[in-house]
Amino acid sequence: QVQLVESGGGLVQPGGSLRLSCAASGSIFSISAMAWYRQAPGKQRDLVASISSGGGTNYADSVKGRFTISRDNAQNTVYLQMNSLKPEDTAVYYCRADITVARGVHNYWGQGTQVSVSP
Repeated sequence: QVQLVESGGGLVQPGGSLRLSCAASGSIFSISAMAWYRQAPGKQRDLVASISSGGGTNYADSVKGRFTISRDNAQNTVYLQMNSLKPEDTAVYYCRADITVARGVHNYWGQGTQVSVSP
Protein backbone atom coordinates (compact mmCIF):
# COMPACT_ATOMS: atom_id res chain seq x y z
CA GLN A 1 0.00 0.00 0.00
CA VAL A 2 1.39 3.39 -1.06
CA GLN A 3 0.22 6.70 0.37
CA LEU A 4 0.97 10.31 -0.50
CA VAL A 5 0.35 12.70 2.38
CA GLU A 6 0.35 16.44 1.77
CA SER A 7 0.79 19.21 4.32
CA GLY A 8 1.47 22.91 4.50
CA GLY A 9 -1.68 24.48 3.10
CA GLY A 10 -3.54 27.30 4.76
CA LEU A 11 -4.75 30.87 4.54
CA VAL A 12 -2.28 33.59 3.57
CA GLN A 13 -2.50 37.21 2.51
CA PRO A 14 -1.60 38.30 -1.02
CA GLY A 15 2.17 38.58 -1.38
CA GLY A 16 2.74 35.95 1.29
CA SER A 17 4.43 32.55 1.10
CA LEU A 18 3.60 28.94 1.83
CA ARG A 19 5.56 25.71 1.54
CA LEU A 20 3.74 22.52 0.65
CA SER A 21 5.15 19.06 1.37
CA CYS A 22 4.12 15.67 0.05
CA ALA A 23 5.62 12.50 1.50
CA ALA A 24 5.26 9.08 -0.11
CA SER A 25 5.28 5.99 2.06
CA GLY A 26 4.71 2.26 1.69
CA SER A 27 6.27 -0.52 -0.34
CA ILE A 28 8.13 1.72 -2.80
CA PHE A 29 10.84 0.47 -5.12
CA SER A 30 11.51 3.85 -6.74
CA ILE A 31 9.86 7.15 -7.66
CA SER A 32 10.30 8.78 -11.03
CA ALA A 33 8.37 12.00 -11.81
CA MET A 34 6.66 13.96 -9.03
CA ALA A 35 4.35 16.88 -9.56
CA TRP A 36 1.93 19.37 -8.04
CA TYR A 37 -1.48 20.10 -9.52
CA ARG A 38 -4.21 22.47 -8.39
CA GLN A 39 -7.94 22.68 -8.82
CA ALA A 40 -9.99 25.79 -8.15
CA PRO A 41 -13.78 25.55 -7.59
CA GLY A 42 -15.58 24.89 -10.85
CA LYS A 43 -12.36 24.46 -12.81
CA GLN A 44 -10.32 21.53 -14.07
CA ARG A 45 -7.24 20.20 -12.30
CA ASP A 46 -4.14 21.80 -13.85
CA LEU A 47 -0.44 21.05 -13.63
CA VAL A 48 1.48 23.58 -11.53
CA ALA A 49 4.99 22.12 -11.56
CA SER A 50 6.78 18.83 -12.08
CA ILE A 51 10.21 17.44 -11.30
CA SER A 52 11.97 14.40 -12.70
CA SER A 53 14.03 11.91 -10.71
CA GLY A 54 17.12 13.72 -11.95
CA GLY A 55 15.88 17.11 -10.83
CA GLY A 56 14.66 18.56 -14.11
CA THR A 57 11.73 20.92 -13.54
CA ASN A 58 8.79 22.30 -15.47
CA TYR A 59 6.37 25.07 -14.43
CA ALA A 60 3.06 26.46 -15.56
CA ASP A 61 3.49 29.94 -17.02
CA SER A 62 1.26 31.40 -14.30
CA VAL A 63 3.68 30.41 -11.51
CA LYS A 64 7.09 30.81 -13.17
CA GLY A 65 9.38 32.95 -11.06
CA ARG A 66 7.15 32.62 -7.98
CA PHE A 67 6.96 28.88 -7.24
CA THR A 68 9.82 26.41 -6.84
CA ILE A 69 9.45 22.63 -6.87
CA SER A 70 12.09 20.44 -5.23
CA ARG A 71 12.43 16.91 -3.94
CA ASP A 72 14.30 14.88 -1.35
CA ASN A 73 14.79 11.44 -2.86
CA ALA A 74 16.04 9.95 0.40
CA GLN A 75 12.79 11.00 2.11
CA ASN A 76 10.50 10.30 -0.88
CA THR A 77 9.21 13.84 -0.49
CA VAL A 78 8.38 16.62 -2.93
CA TYR A 79 8.03 20.28 -1.95
CA LEU A 80 6.42 23.34 -3.47
CA GLN A 81 7.70 26.70 -2.26
CA MET A 82 5.13 29.34 -3.16
CA ASN A 83 6.11 33.01 -2.95
CA SER A 84 4.35 36.22 -3.96
CA LEU A 85 1.01 34.45 -3.70
CA LYS A 86 -1.99 35.93 -5.49
CA PRO A 87 -5.73 35.44 -4.93
CA GLU A 88 -5.86 33.47 -8.19
CA ASP A 89 -3.55 30.88 -6.62
CA THR A 90 -6.41 29.84 -4.35
CA ALA A 91 -7.16 26.17 -4.98
CA VAL A 92 -6.84 22.67 -3.62
CA TYR A 93 -3.29 21.52 -4.33
CA TYR A 94 -2.61 17.86 -5.08
CA CYS A 95 0.67 16.01 -5.39
CA ARG A 96 1.17 13.17 -7.82
CA ALA A 97 3.97 10.64 -8.15
CA ASP A 98 4.87 7.87 -10.59
CA ILE A 99 5.93 5.07 -8.27
CA THR A 100 7.39 1.64 -9.01
CA VAL A 101 5.99 -1.01 -6.72
CA ALA A 102 6.08 -4.81 -6.87
CA ARG A 103 3.29 -4.86 -9.48
CA GLY A 104 4.90 -2.28 -11.74
CA VAL A 105 4.70 1.50 -12.21
CA HIS A 106 1.57 3.26 -10.98
CA ASN A 107 0.32 6.81 -10.69
CA TYR A 108 -0.54 7.89 -7.14
CA TRP A 109 -2.29 11.04 -5.88
CA GLY A 110 -2.43 12.74 -2.51
CA GLN A 111 -5.65 13.77 -0.82
CA GLY A 112 -5.18 17.48 -1.48
CA THR A 113 -4.45 20.49 0.69
CA GLN A 114 -6.33 23.80 0.57
CA VAL A 115 -4.45 26.99 -0.21
CA SER A 116 -6.42 30.21 0.20
CA VAL A 117 -5.00 33.63 -0.65
CA SER A 118 -7.13 36.48 0.64
CA PRO A 119 -6.65 39.88 2.34
